[in-house]
Amino acid sequence: MSSIQTVSPGVAQSGVADQYADGTAAKVWHLYIGEHMARTTNYKNFLVKLLKEKKAYTILDAACGTGVDSVMLLNEMGNIPAFSLTSSDYSDKMLKEAYKVRWDRRREQAFFNWEIEEGNWMTLTKDVRTPGSGYDAIICMGNSFPHLIDDHGDLRNQKLCIQNFYDMLKPGGTLIIDHRNYDYILKHGRAPKKNIYYNSQHIQKITTQIIYENNEPRQIVLNYKMDVEGDGDFTLSYQPYTLNVFTNLLKGIFGDNTSYQRYADFKPLSEEPDPAFYVHVIEKPARK
Repeated sequence: MSSIQTVSPGVAQSGVADQYADGTAAKVWHLYIGEHMARTTNYKNFLVKLLKEKKAYTILDAACGTGVDSVMLLNEMGNIPAFSLTSSDYSDKMLKEAYKVRWDRRREQAFFNWEIEEGNWMTLTKDVRTPGSGYDAIICMGNSFPHLIDDHGDLRNQKLCIQNFYDMLKPGGTLIIDHRNYDYILKHGRAPKKNIYYNSQHIQKITTQIIYENNEPRQIVLNYKMDVEGDGDFTLSYQPYTLNVFTNLLKGIFGDNTSYQRYADFKPLSEEPDPAFYVHVIEKPARK
């Protein structure tokens, strides 16, 4: 049996590890991702276009971290009537950065109305208010969901979290969720070098470690080395979802017959054979 201790070992009462608890990653996160305005154009255009096509006005960013995606949405969609954004994250260290941004831009109407809540995916329906019949869309991006490690070997906690997302969506609402291309990592022993989300110039290198248990991959550990003064390096662990495993996880909650698309680096699967990320867009069935 193999095990690894991350550098951020805080554990929630529910059993969800807060890998940002020691504040190391949170302190340099803005350098890792780049400035709030430095989102890649492809990502911004993909997400905003999709949300507008879905007529998604009430949105939950369920893994907001420092608020980078939320700020992007507020900048792009904040002038749409009835637009409402709620952002949540379990790491209070990361949320502190989001609170700062909201305070600094509080005179702008969209930011003044921006709701930020501390929320645990496993208790999300209790932690975060659900508006009316539910959110039009929930986003969980930036390889956030794989932070939840399958400690039991049956994805029970992951299923609970996806069920909570499902329950907080209105009928016909959309979940947009992503993960790294772990198929590629498991095959090649390293992550694809490209990053479709961030334009940071401070990433010196990322090294990969695969933890096996009974000849099965149990964790992917990425060590991030940053080109910054002081102790800016950090280590994060991830659940190594293959594309098929994650597809089945979503379909197990949302059903086989609902609207469901998968993207490879924001393109159709057939157009990008070795993407850095997979993006899943799945709808909660509308009431008949």
